[in-house]
Amino acid sequence: MELIRAESLGYQVNLAARVLEQALRERVEPHGVVPGQFPALLSLYERDGLTQAELCRQVRVEQPTMAKTLQRMERDGLIRRERHPTDARQMLVFLTDRAESLRETLARAGTGVNADALKGLTEEQVATLMTCLATITANLTRAQGGACPARPGSPR
Repeated sequence: MELIRAESLGYQVNLAARVLEQALRERVEPHGVVPGQFPALLSLYERDGLTQAELCRQVRVEQPTMAKTLQRMERDGLIRRERHPTDARQMLVFLTDRAESLRETLARAGTGVNADALKGLTEEQVATLMTCLATITANLTRAQGGACPARPGSPR
């Protein structure tokens, strides 16, 4: 059995992800943000004051990766941490004024990259693509024995 790049779902999705990341980097780096910080920022824009564990679940990264990402974000003035009011073992992560001031700029960057990526596709094709990606993610999550993450726009 031969695995051909052009016919490999994993290869094609990974390639698309790398190219999307490069395009996003070009747009957000001038604002002091790197693509690795983008998922955490989006989660915090949706709901500020999450714990590191909640961010890990939402962004689907391991604790050590999130810890390093948050350290860099704190260093760069994008987040601040506060002790949880009822559980002193936990820290809550909040956006800084600087991160809030970048919200619209980063949203434009993200939507611009998405628009570039989706050029030439109909609305129906985009909807099908998004449904397929969500299904693939859910299938692989279940196959790994994990809980299925919430789909974007669905109740948590």
